[in-house]
Amino acid sequence: MGSGSPATFLYGLEELSKDHGDLVGKKCANLGELTKAGFTVPPGFALSLEAYETFLLDTGVGEEISRFLASFNADPTDPKEIGRFNDAADQIQAIVESRRMPDEMAAAVAVRYDRLCRQVGSKEVAVAVRSAGPASHPGQYDSFLNVRGAEDVLRNVVRVWASTFNGRSLVARARKGLPLDCDPIGVCVLQMVDARAAGVMFTAEPNTADISKLILEASWGLGEKVVSGSVIPDVWMVDRTRFEVIDRRTGPHPGDGGRPGDGERRACLSDEEVIELARIGARVEQHFGAPQDIEWAVADGSSENRFYLLQTRNERFSIRFAGF
Repeated sequence: MGSGSPATFLYGLEELSKDHGDLVGKKCANLGELTKAGFTVPPGFALSLEAYETFLLDTGVGEEISRFLASFNADPTDPKEIGRFNDAADQIQAIVESRRMPDEMAAAVAVRYDRLCRQVGSKEVAVAVRSAGPASHPGQYDSFLNVRGAEDVLRNVVRVWASTFNGRSLVARARKGLPLDCDPIGVCVLQMVDARAAGVMFTAEPNTADISKLILEASWGLGEKVVSGSVIPDVWMVDRTRFEVIDRRTGPHPGDGGRPGDGERRACLSDEEVIELARIGARVEQHFGAPQDIEWAVADGSSENRFYLLQTRNERFSIRFAGF
């Protein structure tokens, strides 16, 4: 690890491509690739893995974590020992979150956030502050939504970094024989989409790897509920040879911010919107050269640019989904 400069800490998405996963994490790199390829991606910026390492070094928190872990010894394969990892995680995360970002780095992030605000015409634009590992670890690290103002952006970037020391992350590293005291990740700061509906799409059927079928899951509002599995989503199956909906299931839709609720079973997308998303997904797959697992959101309006891509990664098969 070593101190860097703001020039190596921060990148606009438009500066990045899929080859920059080791620089800023795969999520940021792939969003940069999508941006350059002309797909509709919310504006934003990325903090590099070097920013994480510099934070640990310049604040002294890395040394403090190493001292704490020097006396920690637990078996990650023993279920009775997992509680010890969780206790250690709570203490380490508290240490990390108690430190402020170094002044020079904080000033550079604040300038980038102010530039984003001016770009979108908002005094304090709401952003998502999301983790971006150099390798894909779905659900391992934390992300924070509807963050407003430079101070809250700085605080939540540190919280994302702290999540590399949560219990599940410590256990995962211990089981692989990796060091526990450092796990560099990038951070993506992305404008929030005022989503009418959002969700995920698998450009090949995830249980069978059938590339002739695309699966789309969605719910009203933000897509985090679908990703986390906290709602029963609407699900569509699309025949990619004809781009036709061949099966569908509508979820129960509990009330959500004025959207249909009280058990009303009205799908959050029209079939036409499903097909448009499927066509976008097929183009993303073609661009990356492999079936994709895509997070997306649909904003209100009639413009084709209301279909936003929030993440894409190569699809893992045998994924359980709320299917048919």
